[in-house]
Amino acid sequence: MKILTADQIKACDAATIEKGISSVNLMEKAAKCCVDWIKNNFNSAEKFLVFCGNGNNGGDGFAIARMLYEKGFDVEVFIDKAKKEFSSDANINLKKIKQISGINIKYFSDFSLIKNDKTIIIDAIFGNGLNRELSEEINSVIEKLNQFDVPKISIDIPTGLFADKIIDENTTVFKADFTLTFQFYKRSFLHPETGKFCGKIEVLYIDLNEDFIEKAETDYFVIDQKLINKIYKPREEFSNKGTYGKSILVGGSYGKIGAIMMSTLSALKTGSGLTFTIAPECGNLILQSQVPEAMFITSGEKYIDKIEIVEKAVYGIGPGLGKEKQTEKALLDFFKKIKNPVVLDADALNILSETDNLNLIPKHSVITPHPLEFERLFGKTENSFERLELARMKAEELQIFIVLKDHHTAVITPDRKVFYNITGNSGMAKGGSGDVLTGILTSLISQRYDIEKACIFGVWLHGKAGDFAAEDLSKESMLPTDLINKIGEVFKYLSS
Repeated sequence: MKILTADQIKACDAATIEKGISSVNLMEKAAKCCVDWIKNNFNSAEKFLVFCGNGNNGGDGFAIARMLYEKGFDVEVFIDKAKKEFSSDANINLKKIKQISGINIKYFSDFSLIKNDKTIIIDAIFGNGLNRELSEEINSVIEKLNQFDVPKISIDIPTGLFADKIIDENTTVFKADFTLTFQFYKRSFLHPETGKFCGKIEVLYIDLNEDFIEKAETDYFVIDQKLINKIYKPREEFSNKGTYGKSILVGGSYGKIGAIMMSTLSALKTGSGLTFTIAPECGNLILQSQVPEAMFITSGEKYIDKIEIVEKAVYGIGPGLGKEKQTEKALLDFFKKIKNPVVLDADALNILSETDNLNLIPKHSVITPHPLEFERLFGKTENSFERLELARMKAEELQIFIVLKDHHTAVITPDRKVFYNITGNSGMAKGGSGDVLTGILTSLISQRYDIEKACIFGVWLHGKAGDFAAEDLSKESMLPTDLINKIGEVFKYLSS
């Protein structure tokens, strides 16, 4: 799914209107989609408080209020006293609700207490087009609304957020439990500083102009089911282990064998044809007993001191590796000999950052840093928006793929494209989850998935397995090994 800017979305609306639907009817369609979703999810609600601005987002709010009333709900509408003029479409819908005696229209300043816990707040004050700071009155009402422990729904985007950029840390923003957005994700939904205000995102399709969307240029995308269905390659019946490549997982050190064990197991579960583990001798018994399907290659006693090069193999290096001097030397020697792309994580990245040897990374390799590892590699940034832009620059400069791990992990390609992942959950915020991802990515590349597609599919698969694990076991209780055990369920889901 493409992510368009606020200006592009506005142009898409205009292109849709040019094709024959009036702007007020497009607003009606958007409002109906919202009301259908609200009725399906909050049918037992007794009252809706709808806060409307004077632009088209307010117009959506007026139409939603009218439709909710027509479905039998008690509705009150609040508007800004300071705003005398409404957009033409907002004014049309405001006039419609003024003709309904059962809907009270009040000013923001009239709002005080919510006494009924079956009340729902709807924010339709500012939508996608916000380009300035909020007035004192709107700030005041949002601060009040955020204090109430009732469900809160934002229409299009929470008031106070911009679609495409960061906000000041002191900005007042409506804290939604759900955001009902039209046709597209906004970039601000996908970054931690801004996405925390959005709650659960629901994308509602209102039949915007497909020709415009197809031609619209962007470097930002959401990894959705449609894209994954195009990438996923079902297992062929007439095949053998050689068909699915050779994965070599390199890592582990004294006390950290579990990390490389999880990487190895996840590579196997993802479908690797032949799987090897290079680890120190202290891990032999653990790996051979826990992952008997993988072949063990000894390197050192407690710490890896050599990385053997095997032809036609894909390497995943880093989980539990450690940063001992002999390991550092082994890794740098390996990089001086290897020509093919590799997957790098954890201590492999830390060694590269501490020795200033990023130039040794083979072209089209995959690195998988979390924010702190990224900072060690490339320097400090002020926020996640800046970090992503720096990642785009470095991916192009080094001609590598950067899998920037976060709540919404982003895949950054050498041509500066960004693919945000929307599977996964906070239950995966545990040591070991990244080791699982390393195994998944190594396995997919060894199975001859195009590297860009392997990264996109890999982060989605990783997150989807985490979602299945959380559903069964809870976010608190799930373990990275549970995530591994759910990989098979994800493949069954894809092939069903």
